Amino acid sequence: MTRGDAGQSVLAIDTAGSACSVAVGLGESILAHQRIETLYGQAEALLPLVDRVMRDAGQEPLGLEIVTVTVGPGSFTGIRVGLATARGIALATGARLIGVTSFSAAAASAAHSNCSNPRLLLVSVESRREDLYIQFFDPAGDPLGRPAVVMPFALGDATSAAIGTRPLLIAGDAAHRAAAALRQHRQVSLLEDPAPGAVGTLQAGLRLLRLGKADDAPRPLYLRPPDVTLPGRLGKPSRTPK
Repeated sequence: MTRGDAGQSVLAIDTAGSACSVAVGLGESILAHQRIETLYGQAEALLPLVDRVMRDAGQEPLGLEIVTVTVGPGSFTGIRVGLATARGIALATGARLIGVTSFSAAAASAAHSNCSNPRLLLVSVESRREDLYIQFFDPAGDPLGRPAVVMPFALGDATSAAIGTRPLLIAGDAAHRAAAALRQHRQVSLLEDPAPGAVGTLQAGLRLLRLGKADDAPRPLYLRPPDVTLPGRLGKPSRTPK
């Protein structure tokens, strides 16, 4: 098997959302995938999960040619755990490392279900706050604008400005919240599996590779600073020594 072959061995990792998910494929043919619903403990769960899925797929680590990983937005800790693990595996195996956003992963999965009745796509990602992370895509999975952070009450206006009243398919792990906010918008439907996990990550990585747009030096994508309080006197952030 050679790099660039349509049947190349791919490992996909997604820990950016509310689950720890791993998939292994030969090209886009999924050999095995597993998903553990968890908001915490990704660091402990991820490597054993990778090992199980690789064994289920009948693939050897040194045979990997691509490792693709979700870089966010999503859980601050989950993003860092997934990216660090993917980097380590790629370094150890010599595989090519590709990063994809949570939006692109959901859009790539939706494109496979959006062929018979093509619709514009809204990917809504959970922020774990009241607001939503969103991005719009065309039916082929190409972005129609940059990612944004919106409150649910403002989603209707954002949708009208982006796509008017055209039919809309909603995906992402916050798809149900977005659909509730858009209940007045006509012709809105939910993707059957709105949060595809690592399968979507694998599909998005291969799509970017085909288009020549693969990110070989992936970095975390945060749409706002993490909720971190630094220790310091009287609750004030401590200064970093110069």
